[in-house]
Amino acid sequence: MPCTRVLGPEARADAHDRYLLTESKQARMLTPMTTSTAVPAPDAVAMLRDAGLRVTDTRVAAIAALHVLPHSGVDTILDAVGDALPATSRQSIHNVLTDLVAAGLARRIEPAGQPGLYELRVGDNHHHIVCQRCGAVADVDCVTGHAPCLTPSQTSGFDLAEAEVTFWGTCADCSAAMAARVDAGSPR
Repeated sequence: MPCTRVLGPEARADAHDRYLLTESKQARMLTPMTTSTAVPAPDAVAMLRDAGLRVTDTRVAAIAALHVLPHSGVDTILDAVGDALPATSRQSIHNVLTDLVAAGLARRIEPAGQPGLYELRVGDNHHHIVCQRCGAVADVDCVTGHAPCLTPSQTSGFDLAEAEVTFWGTCADCSAAMAARVDAGSPR
C-alpha cells in the first residue's frame, strides 16, 4: 500500500528548523534548505496566479510550509511561517488556508478527534491512514485506482463523485514503542 512519509510532532519541528528565510522579487518566503523530499517544492507564486489569487507573503509562506509539513493544522502552519512573518496572526493563516482550499490548491481533511488538517495533494482521489495513538497521518493511494473507489448500495438520488476513506491503525513508531515497552516489562 503506497504512502508518503509521516511527519510526527518531532519531525515537524525538525522540518521547521530546516527553513531558511530568503528574499524574492515577488515576496519574502520560506524556502526549504534541502531538496531531500521526493516531490520538488511547488512554485507558490505561479500556483497562486494560475488560481487567480493575489500573491501575498502569507500565502506563499503557507504553501511552502504545507509542502514540507503535509497534514498540518493551523497552529503548525502558523509556527512554520512565524519566524519569517512574525506579524502573521492565527486568523490570517485560517483565511489563507480557506482561500487555498476554495481555489483547489489545498485540501482540508478532518480525521475524527482532530482539528482540520491541510495538504497540497489535491485532485487524485487519495485517502488517509491515521495512527490511533499519536495522530500521525499518511496518504494512501486510492484503493481501486479511480473515483469514487467505493460504491454504496444506495445513493438516495445523489450523483456519486468520490468517497473519502480514512483508515485507522498504529504507525510504525508507535508500534515500535509499544513493543519496546512490552519487551521491558511495562504494560502497553
